[in-house]
Amino acid sequence: MEQAGEKRFLGVSRNVFFLGWVSFLTDVSSEMIFHMFPLFLSQVLGVGAAFIGLIEGLGDSAATILKLVSGWASDRLGKRKGLTTLGYVLSTVAKPFLLLASSGAVALAIRFFERSGKGIRTSPRDALVADSTTPETMGRGFGFHRALDTFGAVGGIAIAAVIIYLMQGWQTTLSLPSFQWLIIIGVIPAVLAVLVLVFFVHEARASRPNGAEVGVAAAGRGFDRRFKIFLAIMVLFTLGNSADIFLVLRASDIGLSPLHILLMFIPLNLVYAATSYPFGRLSDRIGRKRVIIAGWGIYALTYLGFALVSPTWHLIYVILLFALYGVYYGAAEGVTRAFVADVVPSERRGTAYGLYHGAIGLSLLLASVIAGVLWQTIDPAATFFFGAAMAGAAIAGFVLLIRE
Repeated sequence: MEQAGEKRFLGVSRNVFFLGWVSFLTDVSSEMIFHMFPLFLSQVLGVGAAFIGLIEGLGDSAATILKLVSGWASDRLGKRKGLTTLGYVLSTVAKPFLLLASSGAVALAIRFFERSGKGIRTSPRDALVADSTTPETMGRGFGFHRALDTFGAVGGIAIAAVIIYLMQGWQTTLSLPSFQWLIIIGVIPAVLAVLVLVFFVHEARASRPNGAEVGVAAAGRGFDRRFKIFLAIMVLFTLGNSADIFLVLRASDIGLSPLHILLMFIPLNLVYAATSYPFGRLSDRIGRKRVIIAGWGIYALTYLGFALVSPTWHLIYVILLFALYGVYYGAAEGVTRAFVADVVPSERRGTAYGLYHGAIGLSLLLASVIAGVLWQTIDPAATFFFGAAMAGAAIAGFVLLIRE
């Protein structure tokens, strides 16, 4: 827990500040590489949409299991930093191997390994953020962290756009050399992120749970009823929240070039970054529930827009859709994590975040497969109509079943 009198940086604790910069640098790296990953799979390797969904889904399923295990382990150890560091190192090591990817199967294996690193780090890191923040400023802390994370995404996309432009201009198909340069340059900030984490983030020791709760099998016991219902609602929402690679494929489907697609993600992430901190502070004042419901409502409207978009739409409307999607992220991502911290004991936060991310990850596996199948067997719009419907069902569940 943040200590009284501890020096603060931009209104947050030292750990939250530097963890934000770790996420900033990591997202510079990841967004440079993985925004173009679905186009690399489809246009360079010739992988179909259903298999692309499977690649993302299997990667997320690996991350899911590891988020649960690493979160529980961080509770048992009463320490978070070591597991967080291990996860960031594994993801960093995996990225250069994409230079060797010559088939969908090889790409799947590398993505699986990279996502496993994310799985190991995510729950302990979120618990470390919560442990380094007071209950009264939980929304602010997570909002700050998500904001820096997303500003990193903006930087990564901008750098990738420059590289793509220099390598191939406005060509409509991604070239292999362009993607390889994204990987080579993208590894540099990933290494810097690990160094910041090692040298500037301190352990915030968490209380250990009592001796009766010693196994992963006990992970789901002893939590507030609201937390369990919230997990069920998150599963419902996530079933329609397919991987963002389908936004890339949808943009390509209506005729946008790789460079255009990268530029679309700049307003998305700028809006996400600019709204995360204000929405987090707002949730500290008016409650998490209202902010989350508003965010999910915006998500439903955005997905309806992506379902209806066509090559005849003016480019400005597509830009607005991507920006609106950024508002959803700003309102929901950090605030849902703060909600978890609100309703679970501090000594069980690692396990709680493991369950939270685990529920989302398992749902994403099915969601990505469903999205790919709908895309190929019906049409691309069906993927987004389904997502909007699941968001509406989740909102109804949140309104009716959860009290703050």
